[in-house]
Order: sequence, then structure tokens, then C-alpha cells
Amino acid sequence: MTDCTLAEVAAVLKNANTVFIACHVRPDGDAIGSGLALCLALKKAGKQAYMLCEDEPPARLQILPAIKTSLTAVPQGVSPDLFVAVDSAELNRIGVFSQYFQSFKGNTLNIDHHVSNPGYAKYNYVLPESTATCEIMPEVLKAAGWEIDREMADLLALGLLTDSGNFTHNDVSAKTFSVAAELKECGADFGGIGYQMFTRQTKGRALLYSRVLGGMRFALEDKLAILTVSKKDLEETGTDKSQTEGFVDFPLSIDGVEVAISLLEVNRMQYKASLRSKRADVNAVAAKFGGGGHVLASGCMLFGEYEEIIERLTFAVYQQL
Repeated sequence: MTDCTLAEVAAVLKNANTVFIACHVRPDGDAIGSGLALCLALKKAGKQAYMLCEDEPPARLQILPAIKTSLTAVPQGVSPDLFVAVDSAELNRIGVFSQYFQSFKGNTLNIDHHVSNPGYAKYNYVLPESTATCEIMPEVLKAAGWEIDREMADLLALGLLTDSGNFTHNDVSAKTFSVAAELKECGADFGGIGYQMFTRQTKGRALLYSRVLGGMRFALEDKLAILTVSKKDLEETGTDKSQTEGFVDFPLSIDGVEVAISLLEVNRMQYKASLRSKRADVNAVAAKFGGGGHVLASGCMLFGEYEEIIERLTFAVYQQL
């Protein structure tokens, strides 16, 4: 939902002097890229700006210098007059900063692209038709009259590439490519960033990938494919959860598969599910378990015995096919 105009968003940003920017926990390229691009633009405009994220960006994302500047706690002695949440479908997605945001007395701004976003800030600029928040942010920066330099362009390109699956997802539009072209003109290194995110990998990740694919399961007449990443798999391959990014996209390349699910074991009887689809509404599937996201790409957390979780997810997907 969008309840303010682009001009209003620009005015809110330009009128602020000290700004906190928070993205969702376990950040991906779009969350950290959109937030840090905005942070750099605000600093270039002479303002104080701080990028906040409960979790440090995973090593796989730390390919650009600015990414290492995000903070995991509110800086002491700083009193902001604006708090911005980026790429966060729900307020609780910004983790430890959600209570601060909710009780904040100054202006709050919500910039996002998730269809499930309810509009939790004073100003909400949410465009579900956009592939990524990094597709929206260039318009915001231009509306404020701020030039996008190469460092910002690289950060925005990172989010555009990762949330679009290297421009392969069904929600990629002509506008997505138009924004990419603008970022390229600003110096964005799409080739280098794309290689780092989609081609380059460690030996451990390659071994993990082979294990996970070897255990792939099919259901609903092979329309549903399920991958599972166990804690044991991570430990024995010397990898962490950040190296599972992109796994869920592979099953959709298989003829006949309509929905892909990747289950990551977080703790005993707790799994994080990432859902992708060619046409079925997996946002509706995730919503049944308290999650959400996009129609073709969503996520949720599930609790229970593994086989029980498989059954519940399978039935929820069946209802959408």
C-alpha cells in the first residue's frame, strides 16, 4: 500500500537532518543495497545517516566496501528526526529495531516492494509491482535531487540482481531493465557483481549444493519440489546459512515443477521456508504460516516435526495449484 507520493517521500528525506535506516533481519542484497545507497546519498547531502541491521551482512554479500559499514546496534548519543525502514514487509522484520521504530516520535518512512506490506509507518511508499526495493530507490534519490554515484549504483545493482534472480524471475519488467540501464550509466559493475553473486562459490558451497540436490523430493505429481538444508549438512561442509542463497531457484528449471520450496533447519523442529513459483500464489501459502512476501516469492517460519511440516506445506501448495 502506498499512502504518499514520491514528492512527499523526497520532501521527508530532504527535511531530515539525522536519519536511521533499518532493513530486515538476515539481510539479502536488496535490503542492504537499498538501505546503504540511501544512507550514502543522505551523507553526500550533508546529513547524518546510519544504516542499521540486526544481523551482520553474510560474507557472501560483503563484496562492496560500504556493506561493512552497517551497524547492529543504535549508535549511542544520536537522536534522529527520521527513521526509515527499507525492504521490510512487516515491522517485526527489522528485528531489535522494531520497538524503537514503533515508539519513535519523529517521522517514520517505509520504502518497500512486498505485496504483503500493511503500511506500518507514517509515510508508506510501497510499490508491489517493482521487482526490488533497489528498483524503487533510484526514483526516490532522483526525486530528492541527489545524484547517484558509482558506489551507490553498485549497491543498487546488487539488490536488483539478487532480487530478480539475475533478471530471470517472472516479475522482471521493462522498468527493471530501464532502471538497470540507468545504473549502468552511473557506473554500476553488473558483470562483476553478477559473477560474485551467481557464479563464484566456495568448495564448501559446491559440496553443500550437491548434498541438497541429492535429497530433493517431489510431490503433487512432480509440480512441487522440496529441498532441505539440515544443520548437519552445514556443519559437515563447513558452510553457513548465507551460502544457501539461490538454492530454491534451481527446482523451477525442472520441467513440470510449478513450485519450489527450500527448507533450512534453524533449530530442532524449526525450519525457515523459502518459496518460489512460476504461477501459483506462494504469498498465500506463506501467509498460512505467518509469513509473506510476493506472489511468486515468499517465505515463512515453521515449527514441528520435519515430515509434518512437509505435509502441511504440500497441502497449502495444493490449494494454490
